[in-house]
Amino acid sequence: MDKNLIVRYDKVGDILYIDTCSPYANQETEELGDEIIARLNPDSGAIEGLEILFFSTRLNANMALELPIHAALKLAG
Repeated sequence: MDKNLIVRYDKVGDILYIDTCSPYANQETEELGDEIIARLNPDSGAIEGLEILFFSTRLNANMALELPIHAALKLAG
C-alpha cells in the first residue's frame, strides 16, 4: 500500500526526518553513508523512514542532498 511522506525537522538535534509511518521499537536501522540513517521494516526490509543528520549544515553550505535510494513519486489521492 502506498503511504504519504511525513517530513519533520528537529531543530535541536538538526535532523530531518522523512517517514512513511511513525517510528516503532522493532524497526531496524542501517547507516546508508554520509550521515543518513534508514529505518527499515523488520519483516520486509523496506525503508520506512530516513534520518538526515546535520541537515541545516548541509543547507547552509549549499550542499546538494543526494539520497542513496530509488523513489517513485506520484500524487496521493
